[in-house]
Amino acid sequence: MLAHPGGVGVVRASVAREPLFSFGVIADVQYADIPDGRSFLGVPRYYRHSITVLQRAVRSWNSHKAGVKFCVNFGDIVDGFCPKDRSLSAVQAVVAEFDRFHGGPAYHMLGNHCLYNLPRSELVSVLRMPGRAYYDFSPWPGYRFVVLDAYDFSAVGWPRDHPVAAAARRFLEERNPNSDKNSPTGLAGEDRRFVMFNGGVGEKQLRWLDSVLRDASRRGETVVVCSHLPLHPGAASPAGLMWNYEEALAVVHRHGCVAACLAGHDHKGGYAVGACGVHHRTLEAALECPPGTDAFGHVNVFPGRLSLVGSGRMASTDMPLVLPRLS
Repeated sequence: MLAHPGGVGVVRASVAREPLFSFGVIADVQYADIPDGRSFLGVPRYYRHSITVLQRAVRSWNSHKAGVKFCVNFGDIVDGFCPKDRSLSAVQAVVAEFDRFHGGPAYHMLGNHCLYNLPRSELVSVLRMPGRAYYDFSPWPGYRFVVLDAYDFSAVGWPRDHPVAAAARRFLEERNPNSDKNSPTGLAGEDRRFVMFNGGVGEKQLRWLDSVLRDASRRGETVVVCSHLPLHPGAASPAGLMWNYEEALAVVHRHGCVAACLAGHDHKGGYAVGACGVHHRTLEAALECPPGTDAFGHVNVFPGRLSLVGSGRMASTDMPLVLPRLS
């Protein structure tokens, strides 16, 4: 096992034969036409260069000899510092780059930065989501992808007087004593996730997830769950986790059909193998790539194995599947 500079344990992907299909992955582009800056932890952020990373990703996917069937953008398409009067045009510019991918559709999800900039309803439309921000699709017989709305229950992205926003603020008040609810100061361990820039999956969406996974299990499908927020504490910093990741994982483990949970949000990336052999891979951010560097990849899907082939800062990761029907 090789150690990735960001702390991710990986093995280099090896390909023994042609995959069934491949799909592209990129996370946290957070584009804005503004000077470079830093995160609240002091990590450099390259707002203008991030769209260049995406452009190189699209060119790479288009030139992939076996063909990349679709791509997945793991949220935060625009940065919260983008001037509000330029946010829509910034999102449209990034979507236009995804449109240059000719292998198939681009699937998007909402991140907190998206919701800082534009109304949820407008994002769902611009990102061509099917009427809501959580959905599933089957790109290949026997495989299903589930895209979660990790800010379904959140204090961001809803009008302040919306019942969901009010309930989320009460939820945070009970768990985070800081006046700045984006600060995890004083919170210990996994309680550091109770900050405003995170969110959770609501009860209706959990029931939907349960139904989709039950049906996938009945059909004998292998499932990949995609979420902006990570679902496993071993694959992300505590402050980057979904509020109710335990509830979501309980549903994931209930049906035994989920092979992997892929996520963004925690920019340094991460990897862990959780209960039931589910792989949890948090993807390194495009935003934090200095000029001349990259962070994107594609996943080769084999019977019994997912193989992430990373570029630049995105570490390659081999993920052998241990689903009961494959043993």
